[in-house]
Amino acid sequence: MLYLGLIMNDTEIDWSTYIQQVNCYEQGIRNYSKIEGDTGPIVYPAGHIWFYLILSRITSGGKDIRTAQYIFEFLYLASLLLVFRMYYMSSRLPPFVLIILCCISYRIHSIYLLRLFNDPVAMLFFYLAVNLWINHRFQIGSLFYSLAVSVKMNTLLFSPALLFILLLNTGYWNTFKTIVLCATVQIVVALPFLLHDPFTYLQRSFDLGRVFLFKWTVNWRFLSEEIFLDHRFHILLFATHIFLLFLAGYLWFRYCLCHLALVFIKLSVNFIRLLETFSEF
Repeated sequence: MLYLGLIMNDTEIDWSTYIQQVNCYEQGIRNYSKIEGDTGPIVYPAGHIWFYLILSRITSGGKDIRTAQYIFEFLYLASLLLVFRMYYMSSRLPPFVLIILCCISYRIHSIYLLRLFNDPVAMLFFYLAVNLWINHRFQIGSLFYSLAVSVKMNTLLFSPALLFILLLNTGYWNTFKTIVLCATVQIVVALPFLLHDPFTYLQRSFDLGRVFLFKWTVNWRFLSEEIFLDHRFHILLFATHIFLLFLAGYLWFRYCLCHLALVFIKLSVNFIRLLETFSEF
């Protein structure tokens, strides 16, 4: 990874746009509809602005790209460490698989080192949150999850599973408090923009109807541009996502019922044995 950073330059697909968006903020613009760059208006929540504002200060206004690459190398290694720990805690993968994970993915190297996208920032917060959830630190983990959402909206896709986990492990009241905590984080992060024009901020940063350009897609490159841009294809993807959520929820619910049934049977057997012990006296 360090070798790649030394021999390869970033592709500047979005880096210059991110810096231009930060420059808009530094010029005093708080209306989210007027924060934009070469590739168009900003489409990310406020956490994106804060992170690249810090990067802009460190990299002399975005000119020292090499330093930015070194920072993203650190994000990459930190993310790998957190992902490795997740697999280690699952006890389902042999150690050598972890080496394969960190060596074969050119796309990951490209996203982190060559393109300097905001995905690594959002996912670092998310991986940290998952590690905290594994340790049953649900509230502090959810705080970091909310920070991930504040950088990029697509991390909201994890929220149905998180809600299910919180309900099972913390109960209704604690789940409600955790949701309030997550909402508070979003408000604090976006406060300068919410105070100016809350509707515009929410519309820009959480635009569920946004249409992506075909030239930027990777996963759907095998489709024609006509199909990719067709709204019926978008509806199909959304419907598939909802169906899979309900299917996963149903399977998890069945698992929980079976688990509760086994626990009940075990308690019943222990109770019967206890009664038999007392009856002998």
